[in-house]
Amino acid sequence: MGDELHLTLRWVADAAGGRIRSGDPDMEIGSVVIDSRTLQPGDFFVALRGPRFDAHEFVADAFGRGAIGAVVDSRFRGAPGMTAAIVEVPDTTKALQDVGHAVRHASRTRVVAITGSAGKTTTKDVIAEFLSIRFRVVKNKGNLNNHIGLPLSLLQLRERPDVAVMELGMNHPGEISTLVAIAEPELRVWTNVGDAHIGFFGSVEAIADAKAEILERADRDSVLVCNADDALVMGRAGGFAGRIVTFGTSERADVRAHEVQDLGIDGMRARVVTPAGERALITPLLGRGNLDNVLAGLAVALQMEVPLDDIVARAARLKAADRRGAVKRLRGGVVLIDDSYNSSPAALQRALEVVAKEARVARKVAVIGEMLELGEQAVALHRESGRRAAAAGLRRLFVVGGAPARALAQAAVDAGMLPSAVSYFDRSEVAAPSVARAVQAGDLVLVKGSRGTRTDIVADRIVGEFS
Repeated sequence: MGDELHLTLRWVADAAGGRIRSGDPDMEIGSVVIDSRTLQPGDFFVALRGPRFDAHEFVADAFGRGAIGAVVDSRFRGAPGMTAAIVEVPDTTKALQDVGHAVRHASRTRVVAITGSAGKTTTKDVIAEFLSIRFRVVKNKGNLNNHIGLPLSLLQLRERPDVAVMELGMNHPGEISTLVAIAEPELRVWTNVGDAHIGFFGSVEAIADAKAEILERADRDSVLVCNADDALVMGRAGGFAGRIVTFGTSERADVRAHEVQDLGIDGMRARVVTPAGERALITPLLGRGNLDNVLAGLAVALQMEVPLDDIVARAARLKAADRRGAVKRLRGGVVLIDDSYNSSPAALQRALEVVAKEARVARKVAVIGEMLELGEQAVALHRESGRRAAAAGLRRLFVVGGAPARALAQAAVDAGMLPSAVSYFDRSEVAAPSVARAVQAGDLVLVKGSRGTRTDIVADRIVGEFS
């Protein structure tokens, strides 16, 4: 991807604010890794310390696997006979962040940063797809979006791409602020505010305040793309130092969808009004939440002068990421919506709306896993989700998890579902065989839950039975 940025031991030591304890300062380093188990010969190892781990214990193992050097802190005394390249720093996590930040600047790559309570990864993928029409683009791999994952992702900028699309994750106040300082994005995207991780915050207002850290460190040249339909977002966006571009269905949105049609398992259709003109837009991504994600991506791409017609054509070919609302058409006309990567009450509501509006299936079935990190509001939020599940027209409901999940199942019965149509299991491994036996030809099956409930096990069992 162009003239790669070559890093030396001296460059890393300077960027990390450390000193070279041993090794040739002009030695070039390879990929930077933090897990000695995945290390390849020529890689450079950063030994992180955490509350429950200390990678300094694996420095010798890293060198044994072919590492050409390591970043360690001052508490590390080395191992007998160790003569490899060592950079010593006060704090290895901060050093990793500083190196990622330095690479970000040395690369001269433009950075787009995304936050929001739901849809961050899909929005990231959509933006990357749209921008790849014109630019060389990299993005976070997987869920590398926290204080460790983001700097690792920024190290991809050694290849000097044109644009880096980075999602910023958080579950506590102050985390987005740290990530913004590392990434220093020219363009920021704020998708929404929801109830994910509410157990760590206590209210959606507090979540909004934490998400608003995306506004920090901006200047007059910075751009914020944000959701005109989200009052919590718009109530805080006014404090942004740069230029604001909005998306949504609101009449005041700069990129606006109207004549919106929900096509069920076939996606969404709308007309979009933009500063570059008006077009018909179709996307196979499911539901209103994903339409918002596409509108956000469209707004970003227009800011970076990607032609509108090219964006609309690419939107029609978008594909959901694995386990993030991916539609799988299986044997016997069974349609699986595998949304098992993660969940929150707001995200579950959007998924149930897709199921409710689909009229071309024999039966509607849902497998709902407990939604984690909801704190004292967990039971109440699960009960509300149970009522929404009952209203979605489900013929069968399977619920997996602990006491909050049991409350969801009971609420669905209280809201009108037959007790015989609702089944509760404490673990996905136990639920999977029962779900597979219950699914019939022509069923639409939604599988959604927090990662900790492992509803992916259920999704995989259904695929195995009907492939």
